[in-house]
Amino acid sequence: MTVVWASGYSGNPGKVTLTSEYSGNPGKVTLPNTQVFPDDSDAAAYVLAVEAADGQTLEPAVRMAYNTFIKGCKADGIWDAIKESCILAGARTVAGTLVTLKGTPSPTNIGPFVSADYDRELGLQGDSISKALVSSRRIFDDSQDNCHISFFPTGVGSSNYLMGTQSINAVGSMHFIDDRERCRAQTPAGGSGAVIANALRGLSRSNSADYVSRNGGTSTTRIKTSQAPSQNWYYGIFGTATSTGTIVNYTDTRISFYSIGESLDLALLDARVTTLMSDIGAAIP
Repeated sequence: MTVVWASGYSGNPGKVTLTSEYSGNPGKVTLPNTQVFPDDSDAAAYVLAVEAADGQTLEPAVRMAYNTFIKGCKADGIWDAIKESCILAGARTVAGTLVTLKGTPSPTNIGPFVSADYDRELGLQGDSISKALVSSRRIFDDSQDNCHISFFPTGVGSSNYLMGTQSINAVGSMHFIDDRERCRAQTPAGGSGAVIANALRGLSRSNSADYVSRNGGTSTTRIKTSQAPSQNWYYGIFGTATSTGTIVNYTDTRISFYSIGESLDLALLDARVTTLMSDIGAAIP
């Protein structure tokens, strides 16, 4: 019995199919090298969806980099808190990067980003003018005192409206702007330092009194009382977004990952994303 792992996408990203055919050699199981595939069901579904968007298969080591990341997040207890995320690296095309790791539908590609903006190892690069992503997730989708946003920059630009909700009339807003940030608060926290490449930048709030900010491998607790958002803003990536999904400011920073959702341990997420990007870099010829 020869067992063949089907790697083609059949329109059902949550289903991985095993087919079998008799080859005259009972007891023999054949898995071609090109068919190396994740053993985690969420990773398998994600790989199938990315390959469908790309129109071609991924390198086995890229597949397994995704697999290792997802399994690691589950082992760390942070997977369920991630409600929307895109790995903006590893895929063969821009369309592949916009397949959501979690959350539906995919973010809206404003501009749009094209192949010239994409590096498989480093991610997508903004242009400070017209290119950004608008998440399908909005600020009211997570509770006031149980929320996080994060992104992984691989190159720091000169214009840094990086991610989140708009800064105008920003009661309860959540965003990164240059070295300033808000995490469900009206007044920004400043002096958090310039964005540092190849380290997670994140905000996570689990109570009303304070939140955790992470940058350059260091987490800092900031005493800022939470406020209810004044508008149901969308989240922008490579820019900040309004309640109608319009991007009002942009960045030329390069980003390879983002996540939105409930409160989580940013240090654990940082370690997992850093390893993921290292594994993708090693996997791509």
